[in-house]
Amino acid sequence: MTPREIEAAALALDEAERTRRQIGLLSLAHPDMTMDDAYAIQAAWARRKIAAGRAVRGWKIGLTSKAMQQALNIDIPDSGVLLDDMIFANGDTIPKDRFIQPRIEAEIAFVMKTDLSGPACSPADVLAATEFVAPALEILDTRILRLDPATKKPRTIVDTISDNAANAGIVLGRDRHNPLAFDLRWVGAIVSRNGEVEETGLGAGVLNDPALAVAWLANRLAAYGESIRAGDVVLSGSFIRPLEAPPGSRIEADFGAFGQVSCRFG
Repeated sequence: MTPREIEAAALALDEAERTRRQIGLLSLAHPDMTMDDAYAIQAAWARRKIAAGRAVRGWKIGLTSKAMQQALNIDIPDSGVLLDDMIFANGDTIPKDRFIQPRIEAEIAFVMKTDLSGPACSPADVLAATEFVAPALEILDTRILRLDPATKKPRTIVDTISDNAANAGIVLGRDRHNPLAFDLRWVGAIVSRNGEVEETGLGAGVLNDPALAVAWLANRLAAYGESIRAGDVVLSGSFIRPLEAPPGSRIEADFGAFGQVSCRFG
């Protein structure tokens, strides 16, 4: 894609989020676009937000489970940017007009105490650089249609990456843990909507080790001259399928001894 096409796509996504009116699949409009094009669109969109006063607060990692990778015919995760206006407190009510089609995922969040850089970052490096881990919910949204109404073609990995890896928000639980205090592969959650259990899962569903996902992110960012910074929040990836969150939903994730996190949708 040309620089002009990349900027036009970023503008369209920004307007879609602001107006809550989805745009068509970029993969149809630009059938030859690559993952590098998609990350360039994501970065251009983030720059627009930063220029408007937003601040980067971290990163999200997506598509870490085998099932989600197979659904999009890929074998690697993807990533997106967390901004300050995406962060909600535990128990918050999400305004009704904030998102288009919100969904929820349960994750382990890493909060960094030191910078973390690739290209040879390991899970041990991640744990050494982490100030604490915490239970979290990720709020997903889709500024791009999930399915093209004319062709019935679903969105692809380039659509998802362009759309900031579908990230829209994060709810961070109050509990804070030393990353060495738990075997994160065995940290899991029971996720309920309106009091009914909808999903369960374990941290091992995230590339077999959530810390490995964070290491993957540090190594990917190194290819672009970037790194994870001290103070950043990193969502390591979901170990449940995305859960629809229509208006009126109360979402609760019980991580047992690891803590709880919840939110409501107005």
